[in-house]
Amino acid sequence: MKHSRGINFLFVVIAVFLLTKKAQSQDCLSKEKIDSLLEFSKEHLGTPYRYASMDSKKGFDCSGFTCFVFHHFGYKVPRSSIDYERFGATIVRDSAQAGDIIVFRGTNAKNKRAGHVGIVIGRNEKDLIFIHSSSNKKRGGVIISTFNESSYYAKRFIRICRLTDCH
Repeated sequence: MKHSRGINFLFVVIAVFLLTKKAQSQDCLSKEKIDSLLEFSKEHLGTPYRYASMDSKKGFDCSGFTCFVFHHFGYKVPRSSIDYERFGATIVRDSAQAGDIIVFRGTNAKNKRAGHVGIVIGRNEKDLIFIHSSSNKKRGGVIISTFNESSYYAKRFIRICRLTDCH
């Protein structure tokens, strides 16, 4: 019986921790901070794509752009797209909000790991809109895309994540 109470106590502690984390993830970015973050990200539209870079003058890769934008406001996010597989709180795609991060597999469809990220800027009646640095040869660099503009994104979608630690 003593062992059972210890396990129950542990479950309660874990549940409280997870609920606290969930509440923090929803309050982590205020509307004003999200608006500023999105405005700042849009200032970089047209910046060229540059592999392994987070330089606002020379160019960004996808995770470099995402990292650059969030770091500008003091938020810690991964520098590498693969690290977004486990970052933050997972959000159902239909519940995605501005300021969330959208994660995709990269250009190699056979590779199941994260390889591309962007920042959700909103949604219209039927689509999710995000800003990202694309390596597309015809339409690359920092651009705004919609999830359903082609099957490319749907085939590669992994998850949406939200910041849970705003330090």
